[in-house]
Amino acid sequence: MTDHHTYGTSTHTMGELVQLVTDCLGLVFTERDSEYRGVYHLTSSPYGRIEIQPNPIPGDDGLYAPEHPTAQVLLLTSTLIPDPALQTRLGSIAGLIHLNHETA
Repeated sequence: MTDHHTYGTSTHTMGELVQLVTDCLGLVFTERDSEYRGVYHLTSSPYGRIEIQPNPIPGDDGLYAPEHPTAQVLLLTSTLIPDPALQTRLGSIAGLIHLNHETA
């Protein structure tokens, strides 16, 4: 089972959110560039996998999270088990809104 959470912000740029999450969780992100996703930031840690990416799809008029068009930056978490401590810490970041939770 994998626990997925999606957060969004219209308050922070992607760079600002990377710094806020780095400060909050003490993690180091690696910048990646994807033809499909554009520039995004990734970290794998004891928390699981955390990604920060733009909501607008590069070269397209669509959004990765079309149900949340005001969120310009998304933060995605994937953990093997639910991690309430991680969710609490991310929830403490001003301007970062929890958008979705799925378990697969």
